[in-house]
Amino acid sequence: MLLDTRTPAYLQPRPVTFAALMELYEDNYLQLRRLCPEPPAAGAARVSRVNGALDLHLEVLERTRYTLTLRLTYRFGEGDGHVREQPDLRLRMFHDARQAEVLGRYCRRTGEDRMIDTLAGQPGLGCRWRHNRFLNKWLRYCLRQGHRFADAGGALSARAEDAGDAHPELPAQPGE
Repeated sequence: MLLDTRTPAYLQPRPVTFAALMELYEDNYLQLRRLCPEPPAAGAARVSRVNGALDLHLEVLERTRYTLTLRLTYRFGEGDGHVREQPDLRLRMFHDARQAEVLGRYCRRTGEDRMIDTLAGQPGLGCRWRHNRFLNKWLRYCLRQGHRFADAGGALSARAEDAGDAHPELPAQPGE
């Protein structure tokens, strides 16, 4: 048997194609499901605390049948009582497509972005790649630190390890 030594497209430092970006979205979804296997209701917030790490804050902004919009951030207290939230990402999870992407981040267009967009024929590809690649690396970092968001009772569900399970609000597929 020959071993396939190709690196997945989402691990490449630069975007190759729109399909590679979609692959990155899929991996982001899987990592988010590992981090938060049972997302809370809209308007709810959770905090994951791990010894020796910053507290990770999750807030559900909107929840529909097929999507979940959330905010993920660290909170840094300033000496004057002001709280700074960074990286303060808004994310949208698409449960039916099993993808997750960063929403609404400003992107300064560089010459490299313009070249990537021109070569790929997809406006904004370079910018979306950078933001979602950052999310991917940050999620993996948080998971390695041991971060997980518990359900309302404070316990992790048994589904925490299987991020590929269907979302509880999704309708059952025919034949299931």
